[in-house]
Parts: sequence; structure tokens; C-alpha cells
Amino acid sequence: MSTHTVDKQEEVMADQLHQGPLRAPAGPFAVTVDGHVADVSIDHPPSNIFDDQFTVALRDLLDRCEADPDVRVLLFHSADPDFFVMHGDARATVAMQVAPGPEVAAPDPYAAQAALLERVHRSRLVSIAAIDGAARGGGAELVSALDLRIGGPRTVFAQFEVAMGLLPGWGAPARLPHLLGRSRALDVILTCRDVGAEEALAMGWLDRLVPSDRVLVEAGRVARRIGAMPGESIAAVKAVVDTSLGGIGDALVAESTMLTPLLAAGGYRRRIERFLAAGGQERDAERDGFQGLVQAMIDDREGP
Repeated sequence: MSTHTVDKQEEVMADQLHQGPLRAPAGPFAVTVDGHVADVSIDHPPSNIFDDQFTVALRDLLDRCEADPDVRVLLFHSADPDFFVMHGDARATVAMQVAPGPEVAAPDPYAAQAALLERVHRSRLVSIAAIDGAARGGGAELVSALDLRIGGPRTVFAQFEVAMGLLPGWGAPARLPHLLGRSRALDVILTCRDVGAEEALAMGWLDRLVPSDRVLVEAGRVARRIGAMPGESIAAVKAVVDTSLGGIGDALVAESTMLTPLLAAGGYRRRIERFLAAGGQERDAERDGFQGLVQAMIDDREGP
């Protein structure tokens, strides 16, 4: 892919992030600002899916909170007892049309969401997840982009896009090596397996593990403690820590570059259709037997 094409895609991404449609009045987030902490309850029935409406609401939330000098911390938690954020919209992914060459036939939502999650990560605001449910696919990529993750015993993460014939396109291959290390990142991305709370804590995907009835209490305590610190110091520390680790901008571009031909080839559609036919994107099937849905995609007797 040429530098001109990458620059053009980045311009499209910026337009999508800053000039998108207005959020509907009944959006996916209920936001309450208390002192220096914006409490963000994710409530997007039926299953907290990371769809276009969710994307626009997250962008609008950042616009609002970054413009408010009193807000220093974003505390994300879910109103859904089973799902923190389910994953991206599989039906929308099936419907995507991507040209085989460098030109994209329609705006690429993967690129826009990857840029948005990187914006969350690089924000002056400290972002915290209070999680005690499932976050897979794009939901896991959202959690990984946040600064701190405080979980309960029902926490489950997974990156299952490889079973679709794709790769995670919202930052996981770029960000997880920093969080988990190279070999563990390869393990969880390439096996598409569920990672439970204890293992997530051990490998660094969770920062703290507490009983279910203490997750939001503990996350709120941490949020208020950080929010009590001077905002300029919080932003300065985040900037220096991120500089010490190096940026993932090149990796995000590589992610998009590698994803484009996989989307253009179209083989993923058959796999996602089997995922949906087996109960994918339905809350009972995803809650009670997600690995069976992954296996339905892997069991492809018609080819890749």
C-alpha cells in the first residue's frame, strides 16, 4: 500500500471520528460526572454490541469529557450482567464490500474504530474498566485500550477474529504484545480461546481481581483517588509512560494494511455466516457456549 493511500485512509478516519452523525438521544452510555470522575454505564441492549451507534457514542463521550477541564477519569462499567461489551457487529462485517486493490469501496469501520480506541488510550483522561462479564473481539480491544482494568471472577476475554479468516483490526495485534508479551499475545489471538479472570490477571490483561460485589466499588475507589490528583500531572505522567513504551502507530497501519486483502478476498463471509447460524451474536449462545461458535467457524470443509 502506498504512502499516499495510507495518508488518504488516515484522512478518512479523521473525518469519520470528528464529523460523524449525532448520537441518538437514547444512546449506549449513561454518563454521570461526580467531581473529577465521569461514570460511564454501558447500556446498549440486547447485548452491548460494539456497533456504529456505540462507536459514535464513544467518540461523542470523548469530545465532551476531553473538553471539560474538571473531568480527569473515565470509569467504564456495564449495566449488562453477562457482557461488558460483546464484540463488533458480525452482520455488518458480512455486508462490508472492500475492493481488492488499495481503494476501499466503502468507508472501513475497522480503521475508524482502531483510531478511536487509540484516541482513548492517548487521551489525557485516565480510563478504567470495571468488568465482571465477557468482552470478546472488539469488546476486548476496547478493554485493552483503557489504562486500567479491574475485574471480577466472571471476566472473560477473547480475540476470535482469526477463526473468521480475518485478524483483529481494532488494535489487538498492536497493543496486546505491550500488555501480555509477544508469545502470550500470539497465543490468545491465534488460538481464539477464552481467557478467564485468573489467567487474565496472571498474564497482565487484568490489573486487579476482586469479588464480583466489589468490582465497581474498587474501581470507583481507584478512579476517585486518581481524580484527586492534579490534572496536569496526570496528563504528563501518561505522556511520559507512553513515550517510554513507544507508539503503536506503525503497527496500527500494518494491521489495516494486512486486514484489507483479507476483507477483499471475502472468504470470511462464509465463516461468519456459520457463526451466526450457530447462534453468534445471540446472548444465550454467546454466554453459554462461545467456544462452540468458534468451532463452527473453524470446521470449514469447503476451504479457507
